[in-house]
Amino acid sequence: MARVIAVTNQKGGVGKTTTCVNLAASLAATKRRVLLVDMDPQGNATMGSGVDKNALERSGYDMLTKRATAAEVIFRAEASGFDILPANGDLTAAEVELMNEIGREHRLRLALNKVRENYDYILIDCPPSLSLLTVNALSAADTVLIPMQCEYYALEGLAALMNTVEQIQETVNPDLQVEGILRTMYDPRNSLTLDVSGQLSEFFGEKVYKAVIPRNVRLAEAPSYGMPALKYDRASKGAIAYLALAGEMVRRHGSQKTSAAVAV
Repeated sequence: MARVIAVTNQKGGVGKTTTCVNLAASLAATKRRVLLVDMDPQGNATMGSGVDKNALERSGYDMLTKRATAAEVIFRAEASGFDILPANGDLTAAEVELMNEIGREHRLRLALNKVRENYDYILIDCPPSLSLLTVNALSAADTVLIPMQCEYYALEGLAALMNTVEQIQETVNPDLQVEGILRTMYDPRNSLTLDVSGQLSEFFGEKVYKAVIPRNVRLAEAPSYGMPALKYDRASKGAIAYLALAGEMVRRHGSQKTSAAVAV
């Protein structure tokens, strides 16, 4: 059954959508069955996966409002190598329509439960705000992956996000855990980068991924061509970095399963 990972940070511009698309492609390259769920009304993950958000017959809006099942909305993003549950601006309307619905924060979880056995990983791209869509994503997720830049203000944003995770644990998803912290736009020549990186390792230990995502032109160019960096230029530093992240993630989960088996 799939591990459901919400990729989120309430601070914008940290590489959240870039991480979703490229991690999905990299996990797919390791022969894992991957579903990318776009929960951001901007639809950037949808476009970055090679899907025209303006030409969708069905989207996450239809699923959340029960006009369609998850299986009816999901389709193959052939250019990217994984399945996608796409989004566009209609998602904003879903938030409004669900406002007075009982159990509105569990709509995504209930929908994904019906397709969860079809995948090894389900990645959810969240909006850069604590909205009903984000709450749905965190309610549906097993864990939270936090991309962040190594800068001062990012630490403040991380503190706010950890408070949000605690609130979600206390209300709608007591089993939610932190999957890991991913350092993005990483520049080892910058002393502040190294300082913040050190603080992250001190407080979060092994939750901080060894893999780091560098600033990379090819990584920035790939979305405009509607494909992950792995498909756009697999030899680029950005593509290689996300492959390293996928490998590290798979190894972690393998060791966790082994530990669980030994414990039993």
